[in-house]
Amino acid sequence: MTKVPTDIAIAQSASLRPIVDVAAEVGLGADEILPYGHYKAKISAEAIAKRQPTGRLVLVTGISPTAAGEGKSTVTVGVAQALRRMGKKTMVCMREPSLGPVFGIKGGAAGGGYAQVVPMDEINLHFTGDFHAITSAHNLLSAMLDSHIHHGNALGIDQRRITWPRTIDMNDRALRQVVVGLGGLNGGPSREDRFVIVPGSEIMAILCLAEDLADLEARCARIIVGLTRDKKPVRAGELKASGAMTLLLKDALLPNLVQTLEGGPALVHGGPFANIAHGCNSLIATKLGLGLADIVLTEAGFGADLGAEKFFDIKCRLGGLNPEAAIVVATVRALKMHGGVQKEALGTPDVAALTRGLANLEAHVKNVQAFGVPVVVAVNRFLSDSPEELQAVIDACADWGARAALSDVWAQGGAGGEAVAAEVLSVLEEGKGAFAPLYDAALPIREKIEIIARRMYGADGVDYLLPATRAIAQCEAMGLADTPVCIAKTQYSFSDDPSLLGRPEGFRITIKDVFPSAGAGFVVALAGDIMTMPGLSKAPSAEAIRIHPDGRIEGLF
Repeated sequence: MTKVPTDIAIAQSASLRPIVDVAAEVGLGADEILPYGHYKAKISAEAIAKRQPTGRLVLVTGISPTAAGEGKSTVTVGVAQALRRMGKKTMVCMREPSLGPVFGIKGGAAGGGYAQVVPMDEINLHFTGDFHAITSAHNLLSAMLDSHIHHGNALGIDQRRITWPRTIDMNDRALRQVVVGLGGLNGGPSREDRFVIVPGSEIMAILCLAEDLADLEARCARIIVGLTRDKKPVRAGELKASGAMTLLLKDALLPNLVQTLEGGPALVHGGPFANIAHGCNSLIATKLGLGLADIVLTEAGFGADLGAEKFFDIKCRLGGLNPEAAIVVATVRALKMHGGVQKEALGTPDVAALTRGLANLEAHVKNVQAFGVPVVVAVNRFLSDSPEELQAVIDACADWGARAALSDVWAQGGAGGEAVAAEVLSVLEEGKGAFAPLYDAALPIREKIEIIARRMYGADGVDYLLPATRAIAQCEAMGLADTPVCIAKTQYSFSDDPSLLGRPEGFRITIKDVFPSAGAGFVVALAGDIMTMPGLSKAPSAEAIRIHPDGRIEGLF
């Protein structure tokens, strides 16, 4: 049996173009990039300011993820490679991977097989240090907050009502609830605290929505760290922290230029999770891509109920973007899992189970169409898929008014994505997109949550625990009533119960808490048992990862 090459083996065997040549392909001069070695670079603020977005934007989203795998990032890269092969000036815009999933269970976010952004190992590890800068800026605010309280607490901050956590880019369940300040009189205030993973940090959301350095500082100043004893919000600007935070973030704000395995340009920048944050790469990178290329492919995390909804309702609304098409990625294997098949039996053809699972894909397709965005379904092909199963998916998509095509980009790179790319070009040529957000941001917070729960998730309604009810009133009193809503919810189900696969019915969403993300410009609603600090599994990916003396990496996908 032929051994299938690993993603890291494919990536490390590739011959990469010098980053100055990749930059030149999209009209960036050598004086407009800031190289980080030979194969990656940041793009200067001056170069960004000179470009205006004129390209056409295509979102890549997917069905509800399963253990069978869907390959959304892989399809994003592969279709971008295909468009470039077809003579289209194309840019791919993706998020940076978090170390938590890299060493946990999910893996990285650089694509796979012959549809990757490279250098894959560097992108999946420290890259250009953006996550470290976010960690430092976030924890600087934490340190200044505790120092302010230690030195007299002139702002009258109520230690019981501090909402600003600390952050680290690793899955570590032991940090979900901690106590700090146990060093006695000079050890700082003793209080309860918690950590969130960096992709869930408000600093990450701010970086990904900021327009420029001045906007970044203004957003940092608006961060609410807690309440006073009379329940008035205290902001980072009042702690005089925003200037130093912005200084730490100045380089991280600049988008990162890398390349696909086929040498095409890619911007990899920012990395909020879609289950606990808004799930999109940076606005500044997407707008730059639209200023450098004719077509931009960008992906949003997890299924269309999470990443795509937030991309449309938060990122596109706040950034003035106009998405003209969307690719929804699905696999026969995952659809059969949504139809009730166990993972170990997915290799056996089962059209009946597939048909049951198609309800999940249909719901995601209709979710995207609800925003006025035409859909192309990319059926990410596996060797075990039968012709009858593949045709059943294609036929169903036609019934829903969505184009569909097979994708084989993992094995064939851009050549395997040309069928999907052709459908995308046809949608763009038709020009029938009429994007509009799902709700009016001026609606009350409860009403916005209800609209998302009913129209995106298919819920019968929403229940609120008492802390959430109080928090909503507090957010509205703080002036955050007319902002978008970012719902933090399990990615595995339309419901807030991860065990309910397929297209569940007859359920309600429970909102247990709501908190302000004032710097980012939205409020976050926590649904079900979602946590902002993941934990490692019993056998995390880290156990299989090592580096050999010759530099060869083993176990990194």
